[in-house]
Amino acid sequence: MSTPGSQNWPERIESEEQLDELLTRPNGALVDSVRTLTSPLILLGAGGKMGPTLAVLAKRAADAAGRALDVLAVSRFRDAQARQWLEEHGIRTISCDLLEESSVRQLPDAANVIYLTGLKFGTAQNPAATWVTNTIVPGRVAERYQGARIVALSTGNVYPLTEPAGGGSFETDPRTPLGEYANAAVGRERVFEFYSQCHHTPLALLRLYYAVELRYGVLVDIARKVHAGKPVELANGSFNCIWQGDANDLVLRALSLATSPPSVWNLCLPAIFPVRDVACRFGELLGRPPQFVGAEAPTALLGNSAQLCAKLGEPLVPLETMIRWIAHWVKRGGRNLGKPTHFEVRDGNY
Repeated sequence: MSTPGSQNWPERIESEEQLDELLTRPNGALVDSVRTLTSPLILLGAGGKMGPTLAVLAKRAADAAGRALDVLAVSRFRDAQARQWLEEHGIRTISCDLLEESSVRQLPDAANVIYLTGLKFGTAQNPAATWVTNTIVPGRVAERYQGARIVALSTGNVYPLTEPAGGGSFETDPRTPLGEYANAAVGRERVFEFYSQCHHTPLALLRLYYAVELRYGVLVDIARKVHAGKPVELANGSFNCIWQGDANDLVLRALSLATSPPSVWNLCLPAIFPVRDVACRFGELLGRPPQFVGAEAPTALLGNSAQLCAKLGEPLVPLETMIRWIAHWVKRGGRNLGKPTHFEVRDGNY
């Protein structure tokens, strides 16, 4: 049985194998898009939360298209299990510290590059590492792959807080964010922008808002608090998010949007979700009324994704489907990555 309007999504997800299969299942639009790609496709920073499923999604799309596409996943691979999982799914892995210039120069040539590298958490304790990771590494990558098309993940944190009634920040709004991490993220964008203009490198910057699956994400954070009877903080009273499978799909298809000077796109569902309403819905599904602390501030970190949706179509998995999947997963004790989003932070201090 499928949730109404869910395009045959499963009613529940019972295992990590089922979850990973769903996250890496390509749709027709991606299969068509992959037919245009030249081998290999390189994913830089592929050992993180999104990289492994993104790599396998690309490989499965190429297989479905009958396209011989080598997908190369580059990372330091501190998580050996992630590396093994990638290799078991036909992905070639390359261990590389992107801070080492000589190592970056030795990476294979590629006409299409997905850039996933970034550092956020721990900035308050070591801001220098955040700035180096988010500004020096992009410069080295942009020099190495100046002849490629690049899609680089950025973050909605580059915007200031805005009122929900305004519909969220647009790509043309000023980048005047709060905190060291967010300013370093602006630095990352500026470095990519400089090299794109200098070398005429086609580039698309995607400002992502809270990718979600069942093992981490803002919805998981809220659900786990409701389930544990812990108060949900309301100061950041609204948010954007997107199913990670949809985010990965749009990241890959955004290669077609790369231009010089760079194009810029907000990446999330085209709606703003109130924390209070989401927590109450989880309370209904979990059988535990939510507890709250604080009150909604007049502003939050919000984005408007109308521009990307107009180009590539809206993300496929709706909020209600994500909530149902996550509620069941949390209730049954499904694995959590232990990487909270800290969505309640309002001062940019990560």
